[in-house]
Amino acid sequence: MTEPKTHTLDAPGAVLHYDVRSNDASTQPVLLLIGSPMGAEGFVAQAGHFTDRTVVTYDPRGAGRSKRTDGASETTVEEQADDLHRLIDALGAGPVDIFASSGGAVNALALVARHPEQVRILVAHEPPAAQELPDREQLLAVFEAIKETYLREGFGPAMAKFIEYGGMGEPDAFAVTLREVLTN
Repeated sequence: MTEPKTHTLDAPGAVLHYDVRSNDASTQPVLLLIGSPMGAEGFVAQAGHFTDRTVVTYDPRGAGRSKRTDGASETTVEEQADDLHRLIDALGAGPVDIFASSGGAVNALALVARHPEQVRILVAHEPPAAQELPDREQLLAVFEAIKETYLREGFGPAMAKFIEYGGMGEPDAFAVTLREVLTN
């Protein structure tokens, strides 16, 4: 696997940034590691565990380096799914394997609904679907507190609150689990 090379992709209303860690000798499908609102930097440790294939990490529209150019303040799941579709097309690598966490899982599920031919395996890790749970009122209150912290104090304090409520796994445990899914 090589060091990551950063690329940009023009999309309607945004310029998307993504990093490619190439393994030209691999016969394995490309692996996309995506989150939302977390960008590529959140998957650096995990990407290093997959030297047997090309790994792509990406900053979703409106997060990290992927700035909106249309002045919109919110991004829809449909826009994110279209961006993933464009990214896979730009890579010329479909069908791909995807590990998608949090909001990235919601976006990847929308991608699969629209373009199932582009995805071989999707691991949708913890998509936020609080409305479907019996304790939804409590969870929605937590989400609102995180949002208020973000608006009041910024990304760092909001992420700290998210981690406090949601917890995060260790990168090595993540890699072992994902490798089992991809190889079985």
